[in-house]
Amino acid sequence: MGFGSREMACALVALVLGLCCVGGARATGRIDEGLEVMWGDGRGSVSPDGQVMALSLDHTSGSGWRSKNTYLFARVDLQIKLVANNSAGTVTTCYFMSEGEWDIHDEVDLEFLGNVTGQPYTLHTNVFANGTGGKEQQFHLWFDPTTDFHTYSIVWTSQHILVLVDGTPIREMKNHADKGIAYPSSQRMRLYGSLWNADDWATQGGRVKTDWSQAPFVARYRNFTATEAASSSSSPAGYDQQMDATAQQAMKWARDNYMVYDYCADSKRFPQGFPPECSMP
Repeated sequence: MGFGSREMACALVALVLGLCCVGGARATGRIDEGLEVMWGDGRGSVSPDGQVMALSLDHTSGSGWRSKNTYLFARVDLQIKLVANNSAGTVTTCYFMSEGEWDIHDEVDLEFLGNVTGQPYTLHTNVFANGTGGKEQQFHLWFDPTTDFHTYSIVWTSQHILVLVDGTPIREMKNHADKGIAYPSSQRMRLYGSLWNADDWATQGGRVKTDWSQAPFVARYRNFTATEAASSSSSPAGYDQQMDATAQQAMKWARDNYMVYDYCADSKRFPQGFPPECSMP
């Protein structure tokens, strides 16, 4: 099938995986029924109608939120409208993280690295299991993520972790624990979000710094939904299917056209050979 129509591709993938495209599954009630501002000294706020949570960043501090619940295998969807214009140096996040000891923590990261006006955001993804990460993959997006809300999804099951953008899968990490590859499977995780300054590394390797004359920077979140597995031995209802050929082709399209870094292809970083999971189907 051709991918000249991204919406058609997204719709077909949604039929296969039971996943939503833009404007798909809607949250009910107020966003602060599921999420709560955690830090920022007043820089995080909820709109009067309860539908949008905004985080802001200035030269003094950023801000952040967390989910009120923790999860062990879940699918979450969240619509985000990223910082507009010159967002260089800023990082907007949405990530799962466990709350136990740091040296054995689990984490699934989505970090949106800002850029100068007119240059693309970078979506930085990573997975930690038992305290070990280093599984970075980065993507540009096929749209301007600052002009409207777009849906970002993490599907975490006992079989795999999927990252989706507007319903299109961009990354899959399979559970290879039986082959000695650590996988997040035993620690409950909470969902977090934040907007913070990281101009020492976030934009073009830290060469472009935050322009504080543009502050305050603002990112907005809405339509949070979370579906947890019925038990630790099951997957979220409707989300335990393996991707079929259509979904695999959609992911290949995204990765072929928009992936800009893959740790499994970084020979300078791994001169003695890539991590074993890189060659596992």
